Amino acid sequence: MIDDKSYPCSVLLIDDEPFAQDFIAHCLEACTDVALRYASQSERVVELALEVDATVVLVDLRMPGADGFDVIRLLRQHRDTEHLPVILLSSEEDAEIKARAFATGANDYMVKWPDGRELAARVRYHSAAYIARKQRDEAFVSLRRSQEELAASQSALHQAQKMEAIGQLTGGVAHDFNNVLQIIGGNLQLLKLLGGVSESARTRIDIALAGVERGAKLSAHLLAFARRQPLQAVVVNPGAVLRDMDEMMRRVLGPRAVINTDIEEKLWSTTVDPSQLNNVILNLAINARDAMADGGTLTIRAANVPLGSRMLSELASGDYVMVEVADTGCGMPEAVLQRAFEPFFTTKPTGQGTGLGLSMAYGFVKQSGGEIELKSEPGAGTSVKIFLQRSTSEPEDAEEHVPAPLFGGLETILVVEDEQDVRTSTVELLSALGYQVFEAQDAAHAVELIDSGAKIDLVFSDVIMPGKLSSRELSEVVRTRLPSAQLLFTSGYAEGVLAHEGKLDAKVNLLQKPYSADVLSARIRHLLRRSKPAGVASH
Repeated sequence: MIDDKSYPCSVLLIDDEPFAQDFIAHCLEACTDVALRYASQSERVVELALEVDATVVLVDLRMPGADGFDVIRLLRQHRDTEHLPVILLSSEEDAEIKARAFATGANDYMVKWPDGRELAARVRYHSAAYIARKQRDEAFVSLRRSQEELAASQSALHQAQKMEAIGQLTGGVAHDFNNVLQIIGGNLQLLKLLGGVSESARTRIDIALAGVERGAKLSAHLLAFARRQPLQAVVVNPGAVLRDMDEMMRRVLGPRAVINTDIEEKLWSTTVDPSQLNNVILNLAINARDAMADGGTLTIRAANVPLGSRMLSELASGDYVMVEVADTGCGMPEAVLQRAFEPFFTTKPTGQGTGLGLSMAYGFVKQSGGEIELKSEPGAGTSVKIFLQRSTSEPEDAEEHVPAPLFGGLETILVVEDEQDVRTSTVELLSALGYQVFEAQDAAHAVELIDSGAKIDLVFSDVIMPGKLSSRELSEVVRTRLPSAQLLFTSGYAEGVLAHEGKLDAKVNLLQKPYSADVLSARIRHLLRRSKPAGVASH
């Protein structure tokens, strides 16, 4: 037996004569880098070779039971020893036997008993060649693994770049689209407000306004995917959001689906836009319903995921709250799974889906600083896990919002908007509500008007405008020169101007385009009441 010390050259000798061990050991005694193990059980050669990590096998030709040829065959038939060098030892100097030995798979043939120096040289030669082969094979395996990892990284990078490019495109399209919707919606609302239209025309206006609302939702989904929607994030408990949605979810899924809810006790809080989280969960539930056409089970789970959890090991580190929506539906093949987050990608028939549900979820979660994981197999259902960073704060009690009366007032409003058609329709709408209205085409002209001494109660300004002054700089002018005036921003695309990492400052008032007359008038009245003593009349 050899000790546990690792040797560059490990020799396994298989011979039925103990004398052979003494002779071979004597030949190799000067070779301090060679370790020798002797065994007489030729049938166990593979097991013994692996046990001693042999780099060369010396085997006697003539033995009872399995002879030298059998030993070679056993080694060659096993995947872990098929290339292990074998030196056949024989007392016969016979060309036919030598030829048979090499045909069977021997690497060398030596007649007993060889010179010790020659034996040591051949053992070292074959051992070094075998080790070099192993190192080469390991290098090839390592190289192939590195190439696979590189290909996977390149694929992931390509996917990320593609998603970012699509995000930039959709964000820009959504901005212009919202302005177009505002022009259409604003003028339609003005027509209704001014009156003088027939009942039939009013019905058609309402249908057109419903179309504007559908377009606004589509634009909102595009901005969500592009991670360019301004999020009004607050500290919430996801479990409370899920419980509030329970009844709605049951209505959405219908009687053929079973809903299981598993919300961990003492669930952590997170900072997120609750309305957008609600939309994401609802969209995932709708996807699950469509995947379970013949009925099934929808599982909604919420749990704490502490730092170091295996669940997040490949995504992120830190304390997270996990919300999972899993179904037992038809699942997705790999090709569909790879594109599932792309906007407008859908496998549903035309007219049965926009392909924006998962893309909106992806954009919202990423913009909220979280991670999203999608797993699915054909016939095995789909699981979407959302990981949101833990908040150390506790949720505040929700305030009850009572809808404000939808009427105008006598105050003075400054409308700052670079799109002339949007500006015109908004000015006429506010004028019809009774307000005195000034207008400016950009922030610089708005500042000139303020400096002229005009009395202004509220500034209603677009966020993204051309010119030397930005909307943010305009807000500073308003705060310093009109301290009692209210400031309301509007935009269809407010990224990078008012939002910090996509989240609105709590002090910023933002009205998303396209806005309706009712919503605009309600927001304006709400803000003007802040700066007006109680009892001041409006009409």
